[in-house]
Amino acid sequence: MLRHRRRSVSGGAAIVVGVVALIIAAGFIEWIYVAMREDTIHSGLGHLQIVRAGYPERGTIDPFSYLLPAKSADREALATSPHVVQVAPRLKFSGLIGLKDASLSFLGEGRDPDRELGKDTIVIESGVALSNTAPKSVIVGQGLANNLGAKVGDTVVLLVTRRDGGLGGVEVTIGGIFSTPAKAYDDVAIHLPFMLANEILQADGIHAWVVYLDQTRNTRAVTQRLVATLGADVQVIPWYDAADFYHKTVRLFSRQVLVMKIIIALVVVLAISNTMMMAVMERISEIGTAMALGVRRARMLYRFLAEGLFIGMIGGAVGVVLGYLLAGGISKVGIPMPPPPGMARGFVGQILVTPGLVFDALLLSLATALIASAYPAWKASRMIIADALRHGR
Repeated sequence: MLRHRRRSVSGGAAIVVGVVALIIAAGFIEWIYVAMREDTIHSGLGHLQIVRAGYPERGTIDPFSYLLPAKSADREALATSPHVVQVAPRLKFSGLIGLKDASLSFLGEGRDPDRELGKDTIVIESGVALSNTAPKSVIVGQGLANNLGAKVGDTVVLLVTRRDGGLGGVEVTIGGIFSTPAKAYDDVAIHLPFMLANEILQADGIHAWVVYLDQTRNTRAVTQRLVATLGADVQVIPWYDAADFYHKTVRLFSRQVLVMKIIIALVVVLAISNTMMMAVMERISEIGTAMALGVRRARMLYRFLAEGLFIGMIGGAVGVVLGYLLAGGISKVGIPMPPPPGMARGFVGQILVTPGLVFDALLLSLATALIASAYPAWKASRMIIADALRHGR
């Protein structure tokens, strides 16, 4: 390797470029995974949801039959559980919203603003956020406000079906207009203070306790503990069981990363194979001399494999360091991205280098270098000694 520096550097450079490309591209997708996961959790889904058993399957048809009591021993035990930061009530319903001669259907959520931790994905475009200090004030999605022709300060009428089957109506003031990453949700959504929603519906209960944890990685452990301790009449739904869109996106991007790894591996294999074949062809006489002096064919095979493996190790290590530095620089600047399909606004991307990604990059560099060295090493070990000694004479 040191005697033929230019050849070794050219082979190592191919590995460096491949590893850097993998870290940058896969690191961007890793960041998307984490950002999408946290957006999914903090957009209102929460880390966990505690609902009445059967509510996910039949709650849409008959929501009032699957109410949980507003106060219970389970709720108190839940609030004091390890890793639980906050427990927020949620009451979901639908109805009509009217302004002057216009009326539209909406999906409403009664929330307790003092307990909600998922506010980072809700952007108040105008007005103020939901507050318990303004019990007759609501916030509406930007799309719904635009379609209705409403603005902050307007008085609108909400018409809903109460728990007893009768119609209930109330006049409320639009205190704010909000947007979320999901445009389809903004077109129909209204958020009300939980007490106001409970009063309108005469529900005397909740549909879900939304649980926020200190760390997302604790979700599985907390879920298992709650399933074992809570009664059979409630159901614990972790975020990863409810986030269908997230899982589909992860599967799609994972296939893209796999294709990228295959392409990088092929490029590296071709580059290293060319480098090692040149090493064999330039050292035919040397190989013949060494075997004539007693070096076994297996030892010759291992020497060339080791040379390719060392090139892979050094190239992989340099590529990881350069990729990590480049990822940090790009993340500081940010990657402006347009709104994804079905989303209302764009985002500024970053590159997340995880230990798993570093391991994959090193494994790719070592494996491809070893595979690329296999044929040249076998060819060197299979040479006929007399022909090798006569080479070039």
